[in-house]
Parts: sequence; structure tokens; C-alpha cells
Amino acid sequence: MKKFKFTISGKPYEVEVQNIEGNIATVDVNGTEYKVEMEEQAAPVVAPVARPAAKPAAAPAQAAAPRPAAAAGGNGYKMAAPLPGTIMQIFVKQGDAVKKGDKLLMYEAMKMENNLLAEADGTITAINCRQGDNVLQGDVLIVIG
Repeated sequence: MKKFKFTISGKPYEVEVQNIEGNIATVDVNGTEYKVEMEEQAAPVVAPVARPAAKPAAAPAQAAAPRPAAAAGGNGYKMAAPLPGTIMQIFVKQGDAVKKGDKLLMYEAMKMENNLLAEADGTITAINCRQGDNVLQGDVLIVIG
């Protein structure tokens, strides 16, 4: 169903939520299955609906405020995930030329669709995610060279 990676007190955990029935969730933690009771019943998981890419409009698109880090050593401008979420759609491919403000991808975070916009002019040198991937805050998603 959903996979997550956590580090707690320096120890890595891979958690997969396999099933939720009422307030009981079946989860797999580092290969061991557990049944856990939740305080509130989880909202049903709804798969994202693929939507056609919007044509450029006169009004700027809503975007989360990304906090990308400039790469040291000239390796490119690293576009990082500002929040944990799920990649819904990627609008660019490796080798594409982009300008500051171009829409690179759409992701769902906190039950909202957000756009990641280019913070620099350049060429896409790396795409480190795929549609459907769960990402954590700070994960480098795209590198602009």
C-alpha cells in the first residue's frame, strides 16, 4: 500500500502499511509484520487522478516554497522536496532546457496538490524520482545543470 523510511535514534526503519481495517492497521517494519491499533480510523486512501498538463496561463501557478540547495562543485542546482509527499506527475525529462519558474513536477503533500518550480535557468541533468514515489522533505528530486 504505502512505504515509508524512518530513522529513529540513528536506526533506519522501512515501514510498509499493508492493510487498514477500521482502526487496525497491518504494517511491516523491517520484515516483521505487526497489527497496530490507531486512535482514529484512517481516511480511505484515494489514488491520484491523472490530469492533462495545463497550458500556460497569464496567472502564475500556485507553488509551495521549495528550499533547494545550490550544489557545491558545479554539479548543478538541486531541487529538493519542501515537504514529504507523493509524486503525481513529472513535466520534464533529462536534457530539457528550463527557465526559472518553469513547472517541473506536481506532488501531493498534506492532501494538497503542489507544483515544484525551477529555481534557476539551465538543463535538467538528473531526475531522481518517478510518478507514484513517496518522498521525504529534503530529498533531491531534480538537478538543474
